[in-house]
Amino acid sequence: MGKKATKAADNIFYVARYNAAKNNPNLSSRENAAELINIDRTRLARIELGSTTPYPEEVIRMSEVYQSPELCHLFCSMECSLGKCTMSKLDITSDFDRLTLQVLGSIENVSALKSKLIDIAEDGRIAPEEEEDFEDVLKALDRISSNAQSLKIWAEKNIPKRFKKSITAED
Repeated sequence: MGKKATKAADNIFYVARYNAAKNNPNLSSRENAAELINIDRTRLARIELGSTTPYPEEVIRMSEVYQSPELCHLFCSMECSLGKCTMSKLDITSDFDRLTLQVLGSIENVSALKSKLIDIAEDGRIAPEEEEDFEDVLKALDRISSNAQSLKIWAEKNIPKRFKKSITAED
């Protein structure tokens, strides 16, 4: 791929294509990438320049073609109005060792978390004095969920033969 575009340099879709082009020269041009994604070249340009929001189906296709599973999560957590309200932003830039330590750190105290939740749920209600403990349980579960999802996205990206579908222009 030639020089990096300055207007699109921070766009997640451009960055994903740019990085994918290092392993697949067919993605070095918008024309070829658009053909593989099955959209118009000018639409891809508008998406990469940030003047058009892609449709979810286009994001899925870019994610597959670029082998960038993080695109789907980024789109949902940053662009989709429903996703912005329900999804937390994940750490998708870390290396395997760091992600593993984050997962292990978040599940280290699962027994204590389990005991706390049993104590809270024991009488079938959350008493006012238990609300703070319950909030702590929910925060811990959010951390576990986020760390697990980050590790899963890392695996999808870095162990493509496990998750990969064959991507061709005819798809």
